[in-house]
Amino acid sequence: MTELQRIEYEPAPLLPPAPASGEAQEFISLPRPHLDGGAPLMTVLAHRKSTRTYADSALTLNTIGELLWAADGINRPESGGHTAPSAHGIHEIDIYAALPLGVYRYEPALHHLVLKHRVDARNMTGYQDFVAKAPLDLVYVLRGSQVLDTPPQQRELFAGIAAGAICQNVSLYCASEGLATVVRGWINRRLLADALRLNEDEIPLLAQTVGKLPVN
Repeated sequence: MTELQRIEYEPAPLLPPAPASGEAQEFISLPRPHLDGGAPLMTVLAHRKSTRTYADSALTLNTIGELLWAADGINRPESGGHTAPSAHGIHEIDIYAALPLGVYRYEPALHHLVLKHRVDARNMTGYQDFVAKAPLDLVYVLRGSQVLDTPPQQRELFAGIAAGAICQNVSLYCASEGLATVVRGWINRRLLADALRLNEDEIPLLAQTVGKLPVN
């Protein structure tokens, strides 16, 4: 049996959030996704992988809009259905986007970003050095108030499944569009919650870095 190779990291120093760069708007309207684009599903699955090196270039607003819609956007407006499944349709996972100009929360119903904190919190989304350099770090946050009616023994399981589905949606979109991404669980949840300005009942579960592939 082949022994799995363990990925070793040199932890980057945990520094406070950096000052935001650029003008942060209170709301950012996102372009609607082009539903007739993208690579065939089997091709996308063949190219899905984790990447930890990124080009030093920003993502366009069109790309961010399509990425977040793919992650957990509304794909059935008549029923409010999302692209990612959620047990009992409670949709307890919020997506936060750490950008150079600030921390934003994605609102699927309106397909826009809402400013939460005018800081560059990318370096707070993990211990690896690349998280502060990539153009976008997504954080998947469990909204505790949304799961109060769910039996306690099922809350963590259901939230993990929902966050995993969102992660995979992002990974497949990145594979389709030739972007780089990696899902990360090595985060300081308390410090990250402070950087994102979360309430006490909101818990960061996972982070996912997205950017352009480096040019060889």
